Amino acid sequence: MLDLKIIRENPEAVKTRLKRRGGDFKELDELLIPEEARREGLQQSENLKSKKKKLSAQVGQLKQKGQDASEIMEEVRVLNIAIKELDDKIQIWEQQVQEKLLGIPNIPDDSIVDGADESCNRRVRDWGTKPEFSFQPKSHVEIGEELDLIDLKRAAKISGARFAVYKGQGAALLRALINFMIDVQTRENGYQELYPPFLVNKESLLGTGQLPKFEEDLFATRNDPLYLIPTAEVPVTNFHRDEILEEESLPICYAAYTPCFRREAGSYGKDTQGLIRQHQFDKVELVKFSRPEDSDAELETLVKNAESILQKLNLHYRVMELCAGDIGFSAAKTYDLEVWLPSQDTYREISSCSSFTDYQARRARIRSKKRTGGKPEFVHTLNGSGLAAGRLFVALLENYQQENGTVTVPEALRSYLHGQETIEL
Repeated sequence: MLDLKIIRENPEAVKTRLKRRGGDFKELDELLIPEEARREGLQQSENLKSKKKKLSAQVGQLKQKGQDASEIMEEVRVLNIAIKELDDKIQIWEQQVQEKLLGIPNIPDDSIVDGADESCNRRVRDWGTKPEFSFQPKSHVEIGEELDLIDLKRAAKISGARFAVYKGQGAALLRALINFMIDVQTRENGYQELYPPFLVNKESLLGTGQLPKFEEDLFATRNDPLYLIPTAEVPVTNFHRDEILEEESLPICYAAYTPCFRREAGSYGKDTQGLIRQHQFDKVELVKFSRPEDSDAELETLVKNAESILQKLNLHYRVMELCAGDIGFSAAKTYDLEVWLPSQDTYREISSCSSFTDYQARRARIRSKKRTGGKPEFVHTLNGSGLAAGRLFVALLENYQQENGTVTVPEALRSYLHGQETIEL
């Protein structure tokens, strides 16, 4: 959530910066109307309460002297009615302001390039080399079905489209990838592991920015006010909701494995085959809470931590800095890691690493107490996939496939599969 004071003091400057995302952001103008009424109402309410206080003191003085105070008491009664009516209006105006604020995205960081969509994203660097095949590489679906690693047809029978069953060696490989990623992030990169709930309340989704704007992408429970998490970002970021952290504890770095659940409401017709875009998928998420002055450096470190997984598995990828028109609703700056998929002859996103500045912290009321004293300030939050396990599964099958139909297990992963070097029937 943006700072209301900054919007109020210079709305045109805020609107200009937001327009880098695309759109006119009339919500800012719509927000200022109830905000002005709220501020005027607060001043009027304070004036009426001050007048009431003085009259109440006069009532007390008159009663002490045994004099008639009925006329002044009637004035107080009328004031009480007026104050109540005004406070009710103020509450409505405050609600209108908050609703508008929650619908306004974060301001893009000044360092990122302008652009309307992903075609304007900037390539930062590549790592590794594309594998060369002496044969026509197969898709992960072909490999997975031929080696009996996945069953998409039975998954559709059980649940519908965009679900998968991992079988035998496939299930073991997926589990190995998750354990490998958690171990790297906790043992080498300094993250503390959390295992959070997979169901969260509305307040949590408001805190990270999924609600109210993206409710159609969420799976909601029928009889309880709970939602299945779209990413571990939600429960882990809200782990410190409504808290004041000690500055000395920052940065706080968490790694969490969870399944993730998304309706993919806006992606009909996209990646309907295979494991790329599922309603349920597994992911290791990295979340950081940082001092504002350190968040740029922490984002760079976060990206490198996510990259370390791909490098250990020797998978070719590139790092893309997203333009202002392609970053997510709550993000100020984002890097995507895109892994090479031979069967598609293209790169596909496998991690998105973002800085949210104080946008999420303001919504979730997460602050830090400075060592030097003074008023607590909002922390900066960051998160990124470290990585999406299903897409990593896809990348391994495609990049390590052999002409004889087998898949070589990367050396870094073999200890998680009891020394297995090859996946074969």
